[in-house]
Amino acid sequence: MLYSVGLQRLDQERYPEAIQFFQEVERQHPYSAWSRRAILMQVYAYYQRQNYEDAIAAADRYIDLYPGSPQVSYAFYMKAICFFEQIVDVGRDQASAGHALNALTEVVQRFPGTSYATDARVKIDMVNDQLAGKEMEIGRWYLRRNQPLAAAGRFRRVVDQYQTTSHTPEALYRLVETYLTLGLTEEAERNAAVLGYNFPGSRWYTDAYRLVTNQGGQLEQEPQEEGWLQRLIPG
Repeated sequence: MLYSVGLQRLDQERYPEAIQFFQEVERQHPYSAWSRRAILMQVYAYYQRQNYEDAIAAADRYIDLYPGSPQVSYAFYMKAICFFEQIVDVGRDQASAGHALNALTEVVQRFPGTSYATDARVKIDMVNDQLAGKEMEIGRWYLRRNQPLAAAGRFRRVVDQYQTTSHTPEALYRLVETYLTLGLTEEAERNAAVLGYNFPGSRWYTDAYRLVTNQGGQLEQEPQEEGWLQRLIPG
């Protein structure tokens, strides 16, 4: 049987041959249960070959043809993973990161409580950290070129949109640094206070405290509140 031969080739990691057999199953038995399985196997085989574009196309074909299938969650998940695998280093274009974030979020929203959603949440955090890193890189670039206003916009985005990532302490510090450069002392002090409340032992707060006090500013102890996410919401 064609499908069985395709599985054998898949097990043998002979992915191009496996894809050919699965495509033949789809051609000879359209809209059958075997055809549905064959499309999903194509997704997997393309993914194993790192042919992400064809894997995504096959996943989309399955989603379009069988939106009510119990296995459609796998198609959505594999599509998201294909985007995720294409995320490159922070110094390059982050289009794949944006696509991955959208696709992973869709998995979580459509299939909550599944193992796919659990893994997607972990990867969403990783993607957000990647996107925040890109914003930080651009912000630092603006700072080096004496464009503090443009830099502040990038650092503010990290604090507002990616506040749970590892880049938040530096982003707050850079806002302190940038606002002082712009002569916005109150804004600098406010961000330094937020930094001190949420990351009191970090080197970023130590540096921010030094910057503010050297400018004649003061930092008072913030009142105790539960959760630091609320502290980052502009008031």
